[in-house]
Amino acid sequence: MTINSINFLLFFAAVFAIYYFALKEKTKAQNLLLLAASYLFYGIINIKMVPLLFAATLAFWLLGFAINKANESSEKRAFALTAFGVALGVGVLVYFKYFNWFIESIIDFSRAIGLEANIHTLDILVPIGVSFFTFKLISYAIEIHRRKLTPTTDFVAFATYIAFFPTIMAGPIDRPNGFLPQLAAKRQFDYALAVDGCRQILWGMFKKMVIADNLAAYIDASWSSIGDTTGANLLFVALLYPVQLYADFSGYSDMAIGTSKLLGFRVTRNFNYPFFGRNIAEFWRNWHMSLTGWLTDYVFMPLNIAFRNAGKLGTIVAVTITFVLIGLWHGASLAYGLFGLYHGLLYIPMILMGTMGKKRKYGTSVLGLPSLRDFAGMAMTFALVAFSLVIFRAGSVEVAWEFLQGAVSSPAGFFDSRRFDLAGTYQIRLKIAVVLAIAMFIAEWYTRHYEYVIANLGFLRSGAARMALYFFLLVVICTGKYADAGKIFIYQQF
Repeated sequence: MTINSINFLLFFAAVFAIYYFALKEKTKAQNLLLLAASYLFYGIINIKMVPLLFAATLAFWLLGFAINKANESSEKRAFALTAFGVALGVGVLVYFKYFNWFIESIIDFSRAIGLEANIHTLDILVPIGVSFFTFKLISYAIEIHRRKLTPTTDFVAFATYIAFFPTIMAGPIDRPNGFLPQLAAKRQFDYALAVDGCRQILWGMFKKMVIADNLAAYIDASWSSIGDTTGANLLFVALLYPVQLYADFSGYSDMAIGTSKLLGFRVTRNFNYPFFGRNIAEFWRNWHMSLTGWLTDYVFMPLNIAFRNAGKLGTIVAVTITFVLIGLWHGASLAYGLFGLYHGLLYIPMILMGTMGKKRKYGTSVLGLPSLRDFAGMAMTFALVAFSLVIFRAGSVEVAWEFLQGAVSSPAGFFDSRRFDLAGTYQIRLKIAVVLAIAMFIAEWYTRHYEYVIANLGFLRSGAARMALYFFLLVVICTGKYADAGKIFIYQQF
């Protein structure tokens, strides 16, 4: 059951009705309903992982009290307990996401040196959302140790924060400081917030189901037959994949944030038009913001302080380590590590020139479009990101190398007619998706001061015009989805 499915719509409608009509302004009862709904939602995805989610939640809830008590008596003990919490959270991630990779690496190394390792991989099922809810747990322990948060005595509220069903699959990663107070406050139906939430859900569905899914059909087919696809076609795929990934992931984030608004919650923003970044630092400040913000606060800043005596070299080391961790957060693969290392290395010129944290206003040209200088920076940044996403999409160094070799080896023929029916519905959908993607970016540029494109429709003065826009989006969502693509969100796998 995904957030854009009919099953989820029925599930949410039932939760919404009980939440506001049967339990109106009954905060504790509403939280209990949200917790039950969250565990039911998670259990439908994989019932076997529910005990893990509950056990981890209970452990960190109790650990929070221990850290808070130690803060008053022994800083060393508080630090040790916090370190234990971090190790416990990381341990859950390592076991489920990386343990088999470690074993496979040992086996491969043993075979390379002529030995036969008497060990085997385990049948480990990776829990959906494990990378997201473990980061919530870790941040809870750290914030208490930093004395920025008092541990909550309400286990239901804490468990709801960890398992909150709109965000547990793929974020955003909310901090406890911002979310727990909302669970303690009275919540009644807010018409304006609900309308805002519905608009954001609609826009997210458009990005995911119309743009991302139709691009996915073409991109996935090309990746599955690299050897039979022309080089120019692979280059085109490399440029399309960042658009697909953005429309898919930001589309999910919009739906999750919009659903949360319908329940009276404001969750962390995850994207702020990243492809308008004129350098890699601007891109990452606006891409998967809840993850990059988390790692900036809990990894980069402590490392940068620890290495401050080394000057710019220390900053380079801190940035590089942080980005390698960003890469490995996605999964146990050398390709993900190289993806992170690549982005860390792109920061080096800016660090040396002292421009990493500098911000400047956009210049504009004809019709308010970006200035030539800014557009050139955006295009260069997009190209750098697109190259790295070849490694990211491949999932392994070998497949990435095969793709890159293919992309430069056979430039003739932009589309591979041996593989695709260019005159059929398949090609028509691709062309429509590309046109709509371009239109999306243009609309984003002109609405970049708002959270999402249709957040403010003040320029449409009549209600009829707004309803026409909503109707148009609904029609293209219902008719524009490619049936065999995009069945899940890309970031569910992480």
